[in-house]
Amino acid sequence: MKENIVKRFKEVFGAEGDIRTFFAPGRVNLIGEHTDYNGGHVFPCALTIGTYAAVCRREDRKLRFYSMNFEASGVYESSLDDLKPAKEAGWTNYPKGVMWAFEQKGFSIPCGLDLMLYGNIPNGSGLSSSASVEVMTGYILKCLFGFDVTLQDIALIGQYAENNFNGVNCGIMDQFAIAMGKKENAIFLDTSDLSYEYAPILLKNAKIVISCSNKKRGLGDSKYNERRSECEEALAQLKTVVDIQSLGELDEEQFDRYQDAIKREVCRRRAKHAVYENQRTLKAVEALKANDVEQFGRLMNDSHVSLRDDYEVTGIELDTLVEEAWKTEGVIGSRMTGAGFGGCTVSIVKDEAVDAFIRQVGGAYRKKIGYDADFYVVDIGDGPSEI
Repeated sequence: MKENIVKRFKEVFGAEGDIRTFFAPGRVNLIGEHTDYNGGHVFPCALTIGTYAAVCRREDRKLRFYSMNFEASGVYESSLDDLKPAKEAGWTNYPKGVMWAFEQKGFSIPCGLDLMLYGNIPNGSGLSSSASVEVMTGYILKCLFGFDVTLQDIALIGQYAENNFNGVNCGIMDQFAIAMGKKENAIFLDTSDLSYEYAPILLKNAKIVISCSNKKRGLGDSKYNERRSECEEALAQLKTVVDIQSLGELDEEQFDRYQDAIKREVCRRRAKHAVYENQRTLKAVEALKANDVEQFGRLMNDSHVSLRDDYEVTGIELDTLVEEAWKTEGVIGSRMTGAGFGGCTVSIVKDEAVDAFIRQVGGAYRKKIGYDADFYVVDIGDGPSEI
């Protein structure tokens, strides 16, 4: 991969300087969906698929971007003196946003860059291609210019860029999981205070299979921000009867006791999902520690039902993938993952059932939806690195 991207970099940019190459993973969240902006827990892991970059410093302030995934778009030019979001800038708004955020945080970028990307994360899949680009950009800036930032700082700067430059009100999970990834471990993260622990994922005789619906979605145009505001409305009303700062502070019994304070039924359901999903995540990590993968799978299934019925972020594509997975022998658990409204599902499938799973779920999906899903048997990988 390194040789290919450097070769293409030289063809596109004609650069003869010090070309450096980097990788940042994608991520999948095993359980704990739409809890990260509600002060709850999440349980994501970094993947061995992700985003590759080749980069070279320039003598001037110019920025030149090129993606091997969107070659027809050609080279996009910008400048460190013109770091503003623009619809026509497409994917380059993500690296530009991080550069803008570094400047906002007091890190002055001394010169422009030529930057080429190649990603093997399915675009629009919900495996965080955008956060992967953000974390990698932050890591590149740290390595090229010696900025004194930790990997956790890079995650927070990436989130800041997505919120304030790209206008997506995302939580911290995606950037944190990618920046802090550790091979064969998921990250049990408390989003209320960023305390975390690594939890080994030891799936004996089973694999993680990602099913990509191939329904494209854009977080900014989705109902993501609407769900956030519904949760905020529920929280404000709960605060009138119980002393909490986030929905993640409640357990199921407490929520059931106080839920009548939430005036709108739709907000009550959104808040119920946030509370119950957080508790499912706590139970899921305990189940893994006890080597009870079957219980982990049941909690994954319950998570999907809640996301479908209470949070309403699944849709026919994701529901079809999950419901067909549940019918397939050898499936331990399956649920949508990511923001929803398209994207992917994550399933734990016994080794001997993986081929049949892909065949059966894929066939049923094509028959019902009219086009193919893609399947990825994935491994859990490390965070960003120079390669």
